[in-house]
Amino acid sequence: MSEYKPGQPGRLYGVGLGPGDPSLMTVRAVEVIASADVVAYHSARHGRSIARSIAERHLRPDHIEERLVYPVTTETTDHPGGYQGAMEEFYEKAAARLAAHLDAGRTVAVLAEGDPLFYSSYMHMHKRLADRYPAEVIPGVTSVSAAAAALGTPLVEGEETFTVLPGTLPEEELTARLAGTDTAVVMKLGRTFPTVRRALERSGRLADAHYVERATMAAQRTAELADVDPESVPYFSLAVLPSRVDTRPAPAGRGEVVVVGLGPAGPLWLTPEARGELAAAQDLVGYSTYVDRVPVRPGQQRHPSDNKVESERAEFALDLARRGRRVAVVSSGDPGVFAMATAVLEAASQEPYADVPVRIVPGMTAAHAAAARAGAPLGHDYAVVSLSDRLKPWDIIAARLRAAASADLVLALYNPGSRSRMWQVGKARDLLLEFRSPQTPVVLGRDIGGPEERVRIVRLGELDPAEVDMRTLLIVGSSQTRVVRRGDADEVVWTPRRYPER
Repeated sequence: MSEYKPGQPGRLYGVGLGPGDPSLMTVRAVEVIASADVVAYHSARHGRSIARSIAERHLRPDHIEERLVYPVTTETTDHPGGYQGAMEEFYEKAAARLAAHLDAGRTVAVLAEGDPLFYSSYMHMHKRLADRYPAEVIPGVTSVSAAAAALGTPLVEGEETFTVLPGTLPEEELTARLAGTDTAVVMKLGRTFPTVRRALERSGRLADAHYVERATMAAQRTAELADVDPESVPYFSLAVLPSRVDTRPAPAGRGEVVVVGLGPAGPLWLTPEARGELAAAQDLVGYSTYVDRVPVRPGQQRHPSDNKVESERAEFALDLARRGRRVAVVSSGDPGVFAMATAVLEAASQEPYADVPVRIVPGMTAAHAAAARAGAPLGHDYAVVSLSDRLKPWDIIAARLRAAASADLVLALYNPGSRSRMWQVGKARDLLLEFRSPQTPVVLGRDIGGPEERVRIVRLGELDPAEVDMRTLLIVGSSQTRVVRRGDADEVVWTPRRYPER
């Protein structure tokens, strides 16, 4: 027991006990329990405490035991503050009980399964007491590590990302997060198991998921999660998506092509769905610049190609899928906007590819990214036109520009120029000036999201084609588009949602 010194407060310990096997307690945890005056632990109203059972062999007859009994667990409550109010009141009273011991100079060890600062009730005591009394946290082996050990498979490796999720999250949120991570553990199953299973299935991860129940305890059970009966799942169980590194590809079966939008630049613009599809693909196919934006994954084959071979690239991806491969065709921005989705579907509509499954995963398109940086120029009706005459003649482009301009639509202009074609921007400007005031605002968004991002607002009459290249997108305002300088900030552009009656 600790030696009491009059006037000196006791010391608070959060003691991590590990996942359940008493032999996995740390030496430090055993020392702290042995020297403590007070041993506190949480329990449900039935009075049994898993934490106490783990530490039982180290308890002394003269230990003062403080059983902190939850007023509710999963049942309803008539507390005026509902479940949250009942729990807050409980934690305040529990902290006051421990504070009385600390004020008397006693050392208090609060037992916690796993680690005290990892989904543990000890945290609520720590937040209420650690700023008033000396406190120390003794870390413990988490259930996450125990589950990986029980499965005997790496949990996370190399550059993989690892996510820990509570099963109590809404199904949509779970689905998005599971789709967007490499490896994951979902905790707090029990009644949430059906929701977690659906989220794994919707995110395409069910086949990879394992189930671990009461890791390291006598009743430990492991299984393929898809085979588990929901009625048999207790709270102390986990869903595990282990490392994908060095996993053997599935036997050749029916492959598929997934056309994935990468957004305008960088991982911040990548959707969770897109991230998940890239991780699951056996082959990556795409323009070399876009393939380079995808992190290298062990075992994944990469097939970069030139920017002007869209049809050949699509057929190559479909041929891989016919051999049972899961193929991701990557595309900048949104694959359905002047990008690879059309090329893939055009090829996939012909023999011998008509039976190959093809899916499109959307991405943030450049027009929306540039508009957000400038304000809200696309706040009303708008048209999207590519100025490239590589696949359609200029007279068609000019006719569409005139039609959109005469309808007073905001215009988002893609592919405005390149090294081999410098004249389109000037031609488009002169044509639009037949319908729009020279003071019409034009947004020039270059390399949005990238290291060379630059957004400028000029007037249509002052638009200089020499300042526009293939990495620039133009947004030309309508007659209603406004430019406003707010305080000391830069100018912002917006198009009103209402159009004046004529």
